[in-house]
Amino acid sequence: MTPGVLNAGQPAHAIGGDTVTLVEGGTFCLSDRHGDITPGRSHGLFFRDARILSRWELRLDGATPEPLAAQTAEAFTGQFISRRAPHAGRADSTLLLTRERLVADGMRETITVHNLDREPTVVTLVLHADGDFADLFAVKEGRPASGGADLSVVDGELILRERGEYVRGVSISATGDPILAPGSLTWRVVIGPGERWQSEIVAQPTWGNQKLSTRFQRGQRVERSGPGRKIENWRNSATTIETDNPALSAILQQTESDLGALLMRADGSSRSFVAAGAPWFMTLFGRDSLLTAWMALPLDVTLSLGTLQQLAATQGRRVDPITEEEPGRIMHEVRRGPDNADILGGSIYYGSIDATLLFVMLLAEAWRWGADEDTVRALLPAADAALRWARDYGDRDGDGFIEYQRATDRGLINQGWKDSFDGINDAAGRLADPPLALCEVQGYHYAALLARAELARHFGDQVHAERLTGEAEALRTRFAERFWLPDRGWLAVALDRDKRPVDALTSNVGHCLWTGIVDDHHAAVLIERLADASMDSGFGLRTLADAMGAFNPMSYHNGSIWPHDTAIAVAGLLRYRHLPGAVDLAERLASGIIDAAVAFGGRLPELYCGFPRAQFDVPVPYPTSCSPQAWASAAPLLLVRSFLGLQVDAPRRRLTVSPRLPAGWGRVTLTDLTVGDVTVCVEAEGETAKVTGLPQDWSDAAG
Repeated sequence: MTPGVLNAGQPAHAIGGDTVTLVEGGTFCLSDRHGDITPGRSHGLFFRDARILSRWELRLDGATPEPLAAQTAEAFTGQFISRRAPHAGRADSTLLLTRERLVADGMRETITVHNLDREPTVVTLVLHADGDFADLFAVKEGRPASGGADLSVVDGELILRERGEYVRGVSISATGDPILAPGSLTWRVVIGPGERWQSEIVAQPTWGNQKLSTRFQRGQRVERSGPGRKIENWRNSATTIETDNPALSAILQQTESDLGALLMRADGSSRSFVAAGAPWFMTLFGRDSLLTAWMALPLDVTLSLGTLQQLAATQGRRVDPITEEEPGRIMHEVRRGPDNADILGGSIYYGSIDATLLFVMLLAEAWRWGADEDTVRALLPAADAALRWARDYGDRDGDGFIEYQRATDRGLINQGWKDSFDGINDAAGRLADPPLALCEVQGYHYAALLARAELARHFGDQVHAERLTGEAEALRTRFAERFWLPDRGWLAVALDRDKRPVDALTSNVGHCLWTGIVDDHHAAVLIERLADASMDSGFGLRTLADAMGAFNPMSYHNGSIWPHDTAIAVAGLLRYRHLPGAVDLAERLASGIIDAAVAFGGRLPELYCGFPRAQFDVPVPYPTSCSPQAWASAAPLLLVRSFLGLQVDAPRRRLTVSPRLPAGWGRVTLTDLTVGDVTVCVEAEGETAKVTGLPQDWSDAAG
């Protein structure tokens, strides 16, 4: 296995200062840079949305080892290197301690102690372990855990069980003959000169007192473990993307690795989808997973199909105000934690205004990229149900726009991608009153109608296609009339409950460019507004212009920078590349995102602060940002695809490449790109491109 260039042997990626995150599928571990899970913090080993280990602290001769380095070769495995503190009067230590950790439906940790001295040494190691089985959200919000663990020693294993319920638990076993006590494992060993001592500890989740299977074995090399084989298979099947720009190449390799680590499968199914992000969103999210699958199409088309199939399987079928389920609605998120009934009203929550429309958009895009036609046909009823939801439930007042208002006080106040409570406000900073019709959601609806029309046309339903096309064009006209603010020169972020424009300048308008709902005249003016320093921070597009009343560069949605958001805006600008300034701004925004990724060690976080580049030379982290995070990881793929002008129409056997690549990228090569039933190679530089491998019955346009 070949890890990404930037993270191979490099310091571990961190959030919140010194927190190291390891993630694989739905399991993740947060620790400090010693490798310790420290009580009283957000640290822990999390499985099925519950913290099964809240303490995992190693002490060497009664003290915390002195840290030297923390490294991650892959997103799911890490190495923590430390030493015993030097003896009094000595500057150096002769005892090296290494902790190698693997996360996969549980955790395996190998502790190695190397005596570099010329005489034997006596070592006492104590590993303290405990669990509180707290719900993921309770940990995230800093709420005290209500339960705790009952600890016991049974048959040579340390057993932790959820107090009271006894449903969740964890079994801890170790080699090296430790002395076991409730809450600790102790080794007292003598290590000869130049010799190594080692113990392997496995923390295996239990459910109802039954051990759950893990995807690793004792003594197994990391690359042969389940996660190791999964990432290798992912890399072997995915398109290889290379550029002459070393930084961008390394970022793309990190993207491939992180998306592979975030891959999940539904229970008992082969469907693959991407979890939204670590540490707090390691689950299926409608909006996040759909947009990530869209961005990742150049890597792997099958990911989009798995996402669509899984979302179709959970599509709404009834009206439930508590979970906000409605017939045809695509869900927002799945949770399996102890408190999910209190938080979501159930394991599935549907409070998203945009996922249902993005579902239809992705179905057509996956079809264009060569998704299996029988699978696409089988998903058409779900797409039709989604559009019926838009008509019958999404358009609450029959005015032709899609609005949202939560059904109860339990639901999300804002249900677009800016879903914080204060995410939608006007130019003066006042919160907008729901029901709200977001500008980008109307764009998604427009694109969804055209997408379903294209599918209907292909499958022989011309009447349906013409009706949907007519609805889309009527929506585009209404949108221009109601959302454009001629005195401002931008689009309203929303219409409020009284159908008044919410007049803040936001990055949401970039999504409108991406979907094509904006006419050329308005787009030309909008490009000028987005190019202003009030929006372009130098490290990407701000979510809110700095002249707006609610602007705060350290906020979640009111002035911060989200890489996926900027990448979508870049894709939108390049859709209007024929307009003055569009390509120049796209290049500038992309350059800012790439520079930010380099500053973050090659991995783009979920978001970062929106301070101007003139104020700080590097982007300022947002404290609780997820990393890795799915659509942030996939954002560089959308940048590459957009600048390549890469469009695929596999059903009509056409491939188009019309590049406008930034000069600093040099040559960009996509090897083993699968489009339909063929595999091609795309090479491009500047405004020229070459496609090799297309059969004679395919047509290509390479500029």
